[in-house]
Amino acid sequence: MPGDAGEWRRLDRRTSLVTAAVLCGVTAGAGVPVTAGLTGSRPLWQALAWVLAGAVLLIGGGTVAEQVRLRHTRYRIGTDQVELHSGLLLLKRRSLARERIRSVDLTANPLQRILGLVKVRIGTGESTGGGESTLELEFVTRTEGERLRRELLARPAAPETAPDHDGTLAVLDPRWIRYAPVSFVTGLLGGAAAGAVMQVSEWFGVQSEVIGWIGDRFRDVSLTWVVIDLVLLATLAGAVGSLGLWAEMWWNHRLEREPGGTLRVRRGLLSTRSVTLEEERLRGVELVEPLGVRLTGAARVDAVAGGLAEDDEKHADLKTLLPAAPREVAARIAAEVLREPGAPLSGPLTPHPRAARARRLRRALSAVLGPAAVLALLGALLTPVLFSVAAGWTLALSPLAVALALDAYRSLGHALGGAYLVTRSGTVRRATVALQRSGIIGWTVKQSYFQRRAGILTLTATTAAGERAYDVLDTDASEGLLFAAEAVPGLLAPFLEPVETPEARSTEG
Repeated sequence: MPGDAGEWRRLDRRTSLVTAAVLCGVTAGAGVPVTAGLTGSRPLWQALAWVLAGAVLLIGGGTVAEQVRLRHTRYRIGTDQVELHSGLLLLKRRSLARERIRSVDLTANPLQRILGLVKVRIGTGESTGGGESTLELEFVTRTEGERLRRELLARPAAPETAPDHDGTLAVLDPRWIRYAPVSFVTGLLGGAAAGAVMQVSEWFGVQSEVIGWIGDRFRDVSLTWVVIDLVLLATLAGAVGSLGLWAEMWWNHRLEREPGGTLRVRRGLLSTRSVTLEEERLRGVELVEPLGVRLTGAARVDAVAGGLAEDDEKHADLKTLLPAAPREVAARIAAEVLREPGAPLSGPLTPHPRAARARRLRRALSAVLGPAAVLALLGALLTPVLFSVAAGWTLALSPLAVALALDAYRSLGHALGGAYLVTRSGTVRRATVALQRSGIIGWTVKQSYFQRRAGILTLTATTAAGERAYDVLDTDASEGLLFAAEAVPGLLAPFLEPVETPEARSTEG
């Protein structure tokens, strides 16, 4: 029976159909240019015959090789470990202890969904080179994938866990798509679209014609407006691309808490993904507000947990629990994820001293005035035109630099919210982190020469999750040390010197 523990199982036979379909797409894409190249030295029918013969050989050979792989790949879910055996000439024997398994993720692209298949990725949440901390099964049926997920993540429910805490925490609101065009992805996609047009036109040898056509459209327009119009067109293309990317990534998104203490995120329009996170690994949450998203009053929620982004750089998005949503909604979902009755990420924060503001202003102005000074020096040595460039650079960017510096200062803050330490910083990407105080394993105190003169320092909380270290930037030296000592009692006490106070004297004669 399929459910018997210790029984060896094989991957689904339809996996070979996936390989055959992929190879058909590859041969179709490569066949057209190859046929065009061969017709220059031989008749069309002969070129087609050569291409079709090569396609049959490639598809047939690849499918047979996949069948051989399937016949020599098997897996077993034992009482103590999960085993995967594969290979014909080079035999591979992989195993993971079941007690170390922390995630079972299911993914399926459109072709796999049509065939009812999923890829199962079993992970331990550890960061080891060469992917030794994960096992991947390509592919099994969706029913088998769900069964594996439930079986491998089955944990006894904690007696103190209230049943009403389980269930759906968040469901996608389609109106949240309005936050997609204001993300940084829009600019990247717009630049990629412009670059793709020029690259494709170069492949076909018509790049000069494309440039000439664009020049004809803007023949009677000044250079400034040409640049503005092209930037707007690229931004429009990027906005359309970001809307499509958002729909593909987040459609059908659902965040659920399952019995036994696990969080599950399901999402995807064409390619679906199911990500499961044990709450035992959760050490906090992060409210992320990129500048464009923050200006529209939105934020996304990321998990601070061990073994998510570290498993594989390709899976760095596994930590996102909620896409960009109204900030009030994001803060509420973050509190529900943490099982906190209040909202630790929405409480008041302790502001940082004015020395932190002065430090940010100096850095911002240095970033502007430094290149301006170089341009002025080159102007004195080469051509006076660079003096005008330096002046324009300074006048254009100084107000922006000052505004960003002041915003960065206003974003600074820290507090203790119940069982969590809260710290916030950043301007282009502002992040508010609620870190479990019991998960902090160390403090690092950094104080440069200029910080010492200003009476400020930077505290870094070390934890075995997320980015491993979270900063409380440029806080008052005395207040910051007391804050760290109160956040994790006893951890910093051996390094603090008690302050002696004079003994009180009686005022009576």
